Amino acid sequence: MASDLDTVRVLRALFNDMPRAPQGLSGVELMAWIKASMTDHEGGEMAYMIEHITRNSMLDIVLHMRESGHLQDDAAFDQTVALISTEEGRRTFRDNCINAQKTVDATERLLKRARKASPQQQALFEVNPLEIERFVAGHAGGPGPLFAEYAALEEVQEIGVFTQAPDLVHEFAWGFVVERPGTWSVYVAEVWRQGTVGYFHRFLSAWKMELAAPLDAAGSLPPVPPGLEVDDGINTFSSLSFELDASASPGLVRRWLGEVFIGRMLPRMAARALDDSFDFPVSGSTN
Repeated sequence: MASDLDTVRVLRALFNDMPRAPQGLSGVELMAWIKASMTDHEGGEMAYMIEHITRNSMLDIVLHMRESGHLQDDAAFDQTVALISTEEGRRTFRDNCINAQKTVDATERLLKRARKASPQQQALFEVNPLEIERFVAGHAGGPGPLFAEYAALEEVQEIGVFTQAPDLVHEFAWGFVVERPGTWSVYVAEVWRQGTVGYFHRFLSAWKMELAAPLDAAGSLPPVPPGLEVDDGINTFSSLSFELDASASPGLVRRWLGEVFIGRMLPRMAARALDDSFDFPVSGSTN
């Protein structure tokens, strides 16, 4: 399996020359910064989007080959990471991938990608109502065994995800949520137990899919509260992260995160994200 460190190395190689948002921006400021970056990109917004889509596709391909292909060899993986860190190298890598599509393996991948997703997705876990009540009430129990398990991982320690234990940790049977002022980061145990947190993109895709069809067995899902922004978990090494802007109601957001996101959306999202055979439809916005 691709390790957490493998994922970070590939991400840094692929996006080292793309602009990065300054630290400390609010949700509104971050969206404005992203918009400006897209507008200022050579070729405009469309070129920016195509470049991001292309590099994210490369990320999926490299991590897949690291897990089950010839990049399981460390020397070959190091060579590929160095290759995709330059524009010329990425062009070479793309050409190699295009040529590989003519092989039997490429045909098999295309058939798999074309397969229809199952209409009924099982939840990865069942939610304990008492845990939801404690979260909504703001009663953080602090770091527990799942937090300790995650924090003890070699990659987590090497990258320094938790150089200091956070003050507010809500631990559940399925994982934990780290709460900092105005932010929540969600960590799912089955993700790190599979040996990788390379599910950043898949969890974000699962989020988009839930927003596109906000229904479950209990009916329509309440909408996302105003002022709540969602992001992939790359910066916090989590499955998904949320941030408030100044216009948001903290109490309303906390209740929505507990009762709607954790209670109804996350179990289904996690099942889809962790099922590598599940192909997400193309989607646009994240919120």
